[in-house]
Amino acid sequence: MQQLLQQAQKMQQDLAAAQQELAETPVEGSAGGGLVKATVNGSGELKGLVIDPKAVDPEDTETLADLVLAAVRDANNAAQELQQEKLGPLAQGLGGMPGLPF
Repeated sequence: MQQLLQQAQKMQQDLAAAQQELAETPVEGSAGGGLVKATVNGSGELKGLVIDPKAVDPEDTETLADLVLAAVRDANNAAQELQQEKLGPLAQGLGGMPGLPF
């Protein structure tokens, strides 16, 4: 029983370390051939947004909004892939416990 508790504690520590690493890892997404670039951390929190001046047309703000949304979605998809890569093996070690976000 003690060994099982130690294994669970180690997995919990590994999970916390992986989550911290994700929170510190920047992931980038883009849209419009790089006209709009979004940077999120591995947890999906938006950290930066770069808009090329060529993407700004005062007559067509809808397209710019669409590009921003697409870049953020692209970055978040990349962050989810990173989460799966980093946390997936830990989830398998925990037996795929229900309620975990992967």
